[in-house]
Amino acid sequence: MPEATRTAGERQTGAVGERQPGVAGAVGERLPGVGRIAVLRANALGDFVFALPALAALRAAYPDAELVLLAAPWHAKLLAGRPSPVDRVLVIPPAPGIRAPDPGEPQPAPEAMRRFVEETRAEGFDLAIQLHGGGKNSNPIVTALGARLTAGLRAEDAPPLDRWLRYVYYQPEVFRYLEVAGLVGAAPTTVLPSLTVTDADRAQATEVLGAPTRPRVALHPGATDTRRRWPAGNFAAVARALAADGFEVLVTGTPAEAETVDRVIDAAAGAARPVVGTLDLGGLIGAYDQCELVISNDTGPLHVAAAVGTPTVGVYWIGNLLNGATPLRGAHRPIASWTVHCPVCGIDCTRGIYPARPGDGECSHRDSFVGDVPVAEVLEAARELLRPPS
Repeated sequence: MPEATRTAGERQTGAVGERQPGVAGAVGERLPGVGRIAVLRANALGDFVFALPALAALRAAYPDAELVLLAAPWHAKLLAGRPSPVDRVLVIPPAPGIRAPDPGEPQPAPEAMRRFVEETRAEGFDLAIQLHGGGKNSNPIVTALGARLTAGLRAEDAPPLDRWLRYVYYQPEVFRYLEVAGLVGAAPTTVLPSLTVTDADRAQATEVLGAPTRPRVALHPGATDTRRRWPAGNFAAVARALAADGFEVLVTGTPAEAETVDRVIDAAAGAARPVVGTLDLGGLIGAYDQCELVISNDTGPLHVAAAVGTPTVGVYWIGNLLNGATPLRGAHRPIASWTVHCPVCGIDCTRGIYPARPGDGECSHRDSFVGDVPVAEVLEAARELLRPPS
């Protein structure tokens, strides 16, 4: 719809008053008298990492407000006792488009979301912010919290908030959410996600893995989306080469990724050590903190490693690289597959892997889009990062 034909309430950024240029887009007016802020961000691990700079911006802009994250049980466990911009986590029930149940979490009662909204609304939030996605499912929940002001993203099929930006798929995720924070006057304090490593993280990693006796490298061959998985045999070839270079090689994975890890371990022929189900998320953070390098598919652990300051080599599909790869190259090397057609049906995957609009090149295949990334290229990047600079 052309801008001139929209009503004032339909303009893309809503009524934000005077907006000033900023590092991550224009910054709007702050809401006065804010005592409590609700932020909906209940999706996966990497998604949470991408939102950290926006949360830091909100904390700096509203230093006296309580910042409450509406999220999953694992968020509450991760942030308990860990310095972060978040003051408190409220666990939002699983629901379509909001979040799936955590492993072992019971399915919620049908009325769970209604009860959650009623109880949360009673807390009297001044700001309710949607950092969750396009907003079809999340914007109605954010609006129902009854805050003085709502802000967030809006896809074509989502209802508006008081202040909103159009959700456009191809955008670096960190800047996507920094732009949303800017709608409520929160200018960036950083554009780099950062997670604090605690003594408890390090202690658990050492207890489970032992203290490193030689430099460690971790490989993470899993990913929930199988299209993002580099072949297990390629990870095994990297493991063998780095073990021959004198590194201790760990292969990390969740219990759901045990089969993938086993394939890497078997093909590595004694060159690598599996780490599956023995560390919680804090322990994994501690383990990555002890590593010289993490090599991974584009998935949550890769972004966690970068956020704790460990160098990374990431294997990306080119579209995901545009959205998720760190812009830094001193310690990070994203290696891209330039595949643009589904290897099964041939559909243009710049639309089909994550369709921009319903029916726009949709593809249901889940074969890897990154299998063509050469082992030699990943090894070259790894060895360059592992070599001390001259």
